[in-house]
Amino acid sequence: MSVAVSTIGHLSQAQPFRVVPRDIAASGLQQASVSRLAIIDDRALDRECLAQSLIAHGLNMNVELFSTISMWRKAPDPTHAGILINIGRGNFCEASFVSDVRQLVADYPGLPVVILAENRDLRQIMQAFELGVRGYISSAIGLSVCVGAISLAVAGGVFISAENLDDLRQLLVVAENRERRRAEIFTDREVDVIDALTKGKPNKIIAYELNLRESTVKVHVRNIMKKLQARNRTEIIFKISAMFDA
Repeated sequence: MSVAVSTIGHLSQAQPFRVVPRDIAASGLQQASVSRLAIIDDRALDRECLAQSLIAHGLNMNVELFSTISMWRKAPDPTHAGILINIGRGNFCEASFVSDVRQLVADYPGLPVVILAENRDLRQIMQAFELGVRGYISSAIGLSVCVGAISLAVAGGVFISAENLDDLRQLLVVAENRERRRAEIFTDREVDVIDALTKGKPNKIIAYELNLRESTVKVHVRNIMKKLQARNRTEIIFKISAMFDA
């Protein structure tokens, strides 16, 4: 599919750059009747190339381009069907960006937000979904799959690539093995106490939350220390981390 490129007014930071599928432009359809995708990327050439590539691979939407989330917010008509944020090699977990995405999802709860990134780090992916994004696309996938992922998110679905699913499965296996090893060494109540200790809670709070006597909590702590050959609470946390969280 070929594309037609047009601008809204004079091209400036405050006004989006629009990419329109040529068959839609030639059909005479009212632009208001065609769904619109916003692409946010602070690299001008990358966002323009991405927009035209997506349309060339079947994305049947008008695309408007913005440099930042704040620029999108200033758009005269920010009623898009979805938002694709391309961070490239950037770090999704950077504090200011996380704050911007969290606020965006909170302010527009019905608006699908999709992340496109080179980084496949599971922590980054998990944080994205915890914030409420509807898709996390690795730049390693093909453009046709990317188009499908965007369409799925806009239709109300959630997308994560197969390669990331494999990573998540491995993470689940590690977590299951860790829990099994803990269960082989400690009782269920000792596990509860360990979880509380790792959060820095004192015995009184642990006793209250677990509905135990404080003296009983102390007994559990001593038993845990004995099993770990730890001399104090700090060593308990250190050794638990070394044994199960590595």
